[in-house]
Amino acid sequence: MNLKKHKLSVLEKVGYALGDGAANIAWRGVATFLFIFYTDVYGLNPASVGLLMLIARSSDGLSDILMGIVGDRTNSKYGKFRPWILWTAVPLAATLSLLFTTPNLGPTGKIIYAYTTYIIFTLLYTANNIPYGALMAVMTGDDKERTSLGSFRMVGAFAGGMLVQGAMLFLVAHFGNVNPAITIAQIGQKQYRVTVSSEIDVANANIKTVNGIATFVWEGTNTTDTEPAKSISFAMEANKEYSFVAAGETDITAESISLINQKKGYRDSMYLLSVFLAIFMVLTFLSTKERVKPPKAQKSNLKADFKDLIRNKPWVILLSIGLIFNTYNSIKQGITVIYFTHYLNNQLLSASYLVALMLASIAGAMITSSISKKIGKKMLFIYAILFSGAVNALLVFCGPGDVYGIFAIGIVSELAAAISPTLFFAMLGDAADYSEFKNGRRATGLIYSAGSFATKFGGGIAGIIIGFVLAAFNYSGQDHVAIQGAIPGIIMLMSWIPAVIAAIAAAVMFMYPLNQTKMDQITIELNSRRANELSIN
Repeated sequence: MNLKKHKLSVLEKVGYALGDGAANIAWRGVATFLFIFYTDVYGLNPASVGLLMLIARSSDGLSDILMGIVGDRTNSKYGKFRPWILWTAVPLAATLSLLFTTPNLGPTGKIIYAYTTYIIFTLLYTANNIPYGALMAVMTGDDKERTSLGSFRMVGAFAGGMLVQGAMLFLVAHFGNVNPAITIAQIGQKQYRVTVSSEIDVANANIKTVNGIATFVWEGTNTTDTEPAKSISFAMEANKEYSFVAAGETDITAESISLINQKKGYRDSMYLLSVFLAIFMVLTFLSTKERVKPPKAQKSNLKADFKDLIRNKPWVILLSIGLIFNTYNSIKQGITVIYFTHYLNNQLLSASYLVALMLASIAGAMITSSISKKIGKKMLFIYAILFSGAVNALLVFCGPGDVYGIFAIGIVSELAAAISPTLFFAMLGDAADYSEFKNGRRATGLIYSAGSFATKFGGGIAGIIIGFVLAAFNYSGQDHVAIQGAIPGIIMLMSWIPAVIAAIAAAVMFMYPLNQTKMDQITIELNSRRANELSIN
């Protein structure tokens, strides 16, 4: 088979894309919702959460490398990398569900549970995602066709992200509905006494109006917290009445009140989404095929693989770039729900915002292949990440009422930001080709370990940045007064802090040595070598 001329079918590209759709149900679900879930629902300190994410993900470096080595040495009738997608589908889905499950433990027990489930999740994600990424490099030997496949992959990734980010909060509201007894009494102009009770204990109830306009304050001596808030989280005992004064809306009725069991809502929502994750992974396994093999003369030699790796300048630079731009994207994802919840006072609006960003991401991924053919992957990456960061910085000028401006800035920034991961994973395939071209050896799984490591460790760096910035402003997700004091930090994390990181990524990319002319030479030479091997055999 002439791998240079082999074109992948649309069906196979879509099947491959489903795998990253599944991965992003997991990864974007964790990146977007786990921080606020840990702080606002599970009650962990933000600095502790940030440290957890950094420690768990920084320890992934070894597991990523090991998984790359294992993938390269896996031999089965299904290939080297496809079997791992099948084997890890159900375990990864199950562990994702456990992340959003809240056993009744003390403070130390909660930390131990969070560390245990999170570390297991990252290990399983490694066992799934490194083979999945490496599969891209062995489905075709054509670097331009691989860029096209990368575009399909990112469309799948952003569609999976859109599914979890767009549906999650609505699913939480659906599955977490307490069905409480509610009585409403008007006590003044735009003021109402709201009394609620439930037939069951609710460890983490959250009350607000459906429109999210009214402010609530405890009535009487139920609590020392007398500050009005758009929503209040509290623990409910069965058949006990809780009273609030709601102000700022007219014609409040029982139907206007939303009372959600957040623990149950998050848990059951992620259970459902995990089922889709497992199904999509199995479909990817069934619809793809491995075609590019290591050179027949290549012998298994771990020392030689590592020697080739550290001398592979494109790979070393891509590893650094991957860490930086994943930190950029992860900060934006990790702070969004907090920003909308506590700055715009409208958590559900964040779902619409995230869906809008995912649609922009899909558009960005779809145009990447055609633009990169004209100006090359390297320069497109630089232009895209610089533009995305500069636009994102404009959010610092937006107030809570500037909803249209926030959406416009976010969409334009994300359209450009989506180009970076699309190019990154295609360029890892180029780095694998470069190694084979220069050294006559190919360790695709080991090279793609950079993709998984960069994704996870970049997310860990983002987690520690978010956690420490919020802790510096004394943020506490269950303390309204502390939340208001942390608003400047939330705005910083949403706007100019990611922009600085984007500029660093662009600067590092200038050192990347593989332009399109060089890649064309490498592709022609490798396909000539492979054709000679086939003719000899």
